[in-house]
Amino acid sequence: MGAAALVGVVSGQAHAAEPRFSGTTAIGTHNAYEKDKYTYFAQALDSGASLLELDVYVDSISHRWRVSHSNPFGDDNNCEAAKTPAELYSKARNQDLGSCLDNIAAWNRLHPDHPPIVFKVEMKVGFNDKGGLGPDEFDTLVSQKLGGSVFKPADLLGGTYPSLDAAAKADAWPSRDALRGKFLFELIPGTVEQSNPFDHYWTDEEYGDHLRDLYAAGRISEAEAFPAVLGAEGGDPRTSRYDASIQPWFVFFDGDAASYVNSGYDTSFYSRNHYISIMTGADGVSPAISSTDPTDAEVADRLALLAKDHASIITSDWSAKSASVLSSVTDRG
Repeated sequence: MGAAALVGVVSGQAHAAEPRFSGTTAIGTHNAYEKDKYTYFAQALDSGASLLELDVYVDSISHRWRVSHSNPFGDDNNCEAAKTPAELYSKARNQDLGSCLDNIAAWNRLHPDHPPIVFKVEMKVGFNDKGGLGPDEFDTLVSQKLGGSVFKPADLLGGTYPSLDAAAKADAWPSRDALRGKFLFELIPGTVEQSNPFDHYWTDEEYGDHLRDLYAAGRISEAEAFPAVLGAEGGDPRTSRYDASIQPWFVFFDGDAASYVNSGYDTSFYSRNHYISIMTGADGVSPAISSTDPTDAEVADRLALLAKDHASIITSDWSAKSASVLSSVTDRG
């Protein structure tokens, strides 16, 4: 089984308890929407990866959610104009976010028992709430396309906890088995947004405000996503970035793996509080391995290493690896 033992493996007649979502480390694929990684986005879903990334631009001129790496006014991706299982792997690509979600919904009908998959959505230029492309419209689109197949903030709260932080610290996350057939959405601020000197209200803060306000209004069930604290830091990075009123609405953390590992940060903070920690660029941690096609043994070793450093999901550009590799899941340190 390599260096990372898969969860759920049993010895003799003894059956290990199914781990919670917060107690495992899995593998994700960077920019899985790009055509040089997968011909169709449905193939990215087939890959076995536990996280797939989508880059989204709000196109305020055409009032569309564009999916592209660098074109804010067009679509450049492997999502296709397919709404049914029979249409997958055959239709025109370069579609908008709504079509990507249609592909996910169609694929979900073919694979209703799939392990949980996180969609990391980088909002390249942020939201445009005044232009009708804000957090509430994002929620509406996801809800219309995917319905009850999304594990939402309200599901973690379970009608019991007053904030996501309180729920996470109580380890209210379901087991991985209970999350079969489910998707989770993680939102991060985009590279263009972060470099815009006129934009000081980024995706993470905006969606954090959105969650706080929905909860206060008794409408938290409308929220479809979890905002992430972006960038590796020591201590609790929420305290220096956000108003105290929204700090408890962040339980996803996303940063460079090498920065986490090499900077001496106490990464046990994340697993101790049952937060979800995404470690990107897993190939760059010393000793560096291929960012595109490492050996199976190298991937297993890297998964085991970063599990000990309390990662929930590690990511790289490993789309060339087989489903048996990308679906690997191990116990979190």
